[in-house]
Amino acid sequence: MSAKEIIVPSGAAKASRRVGRGPGSGKGKTSGKGHKGQNARSGGGVRPGFEGGQMPLYRRLPRRGFNNGAFRKEYAVLNLEILNEKFNDNEVVNLETLKQKRIIRRSVESVKILGNGRITKKLTVEVPAISASAKLQIESAGGKVVLVTPSQVENNGQ
Repeated sequence: MSAKEIIVPSGAAKASRRVGRGPGSGKGKTSGKGHKGQNARSGGGVRPGFEGGQMPLYRRLPRRGFNNGAFRKEYAVLNLEILNEKFNDNEVVNLETLKQKRIIRRSVESVKILGNGRITKKLTVEVPAISASAKLQIESAGGKVVLVTPSQVENNGQ
């Protein structure tokens, strides 16, 4: 079947309404906009939420609740399969080595290791956060897990 053999079913391609084409069209003269006024003008109308000068609802209601955005800790998430792939036996996994091997970006300040995948290598992992399943797998493979606070990481980097 080629493109020229495709037939459009009847009623699928509906013609657009032609406004301002005489009184017989049902949308002639003012084109359905009425006589004068803000909405009859080109570009007319009010912005969403405008209530004719009355204080809009979104400004009348109080702002409520707490936003944790300023205090949120963001982690770069890594799975065990990546560590198993990129590191050799008896290597140390920390922020510096992860940045050197280009596994994480230079701007990242915290890393969390998750337990997806299998680990077969004996690694020493020094990170701020790690899941329980990841810790269990690393230790069962003969490795060691050291939890490091972000402040300790900053001091070591300087």
